[in-house]
Amino acid sequence: MSDKPSPPQLRHQIDQFLQAVDNLPAPRKERGRIMFAMDATASRQPTWDHACQLQSDMFAHTRGLGGLSMQLCFYRGYYEFRVSPWYDDPDELLRAGQTVRCRGGHTQIGRVLRHALEEHQRQPLQAVIFIGDCIEESLDDLCHQAGKLGLLDLPLFLFQEGNDATASQGFADMARLSGGAHCAFDDHSASQLSELLNAVAVYASGGREALRELLQQGSPSLKTLARQLRLEVHKP
Repeated sequence: MSDKPSPPQLRHQIDQFLQAVDNLPAPRKERGRIMFAMDATASRQPTWDHACQLQSDMFAHTRGLGGLSMQLCFYRGYYEFRVSPWYDDPDELLRAGQTVRCRGGHTQIGRVLRHALEEHQRQPLQAVIFIGDCIEESLDDLCHQAGKLGLLDLPLFLFQEGNDATASQGFADMARLSGGAHCAFDDHSASQLSELLNAVAVYASGGREALRELLQQGSPSLKTLARQLRLEVHKP
């Protein structure tokens, strides 16, 4: 029997995800800072380039809102962990991501979370985005780190590729403890992933009012999500 989420389950996850974004506290009125972390182990090669393009697209949705700075963070191979400079230019970020090739290895999500804590202490972040498909580490340790992020009001937005049951439970717990959200995606919901990523970017740059405007004035699917979230009765 397949563990793949059904369409209604995916819609419910998307609703919960956007609700979590809308309920976040308003970020500071300056350039938003998002750490974008990705699993670059061998299983992710088919969708790596697409994910890099989505990062670049996020910049376009924050123009006029105060701007966005983004850092690319990834792990792969034998205990290899890389962090890029902070980019304000989407083209530079896209070029950096496209030079990366995935390599076999185990997950290092714990290192991602520890790095996020260090970056946040140097200069506050508004969000940490992670895209991955599995967990091969202690869930207790990961949840402990996620809880630390939550105490600092730094939400994790975890996007799960595929249907690994352990990853689903672990990502959901980490999102809850950090005050963020978890959402699964597959080939049939790739466009929805793009919309959700853009929603996080708009929140980081312009706050909830900017997010509300995006949802209400965007594509038909985003307008539908806005109605489901009843954003017209929410106040910033």
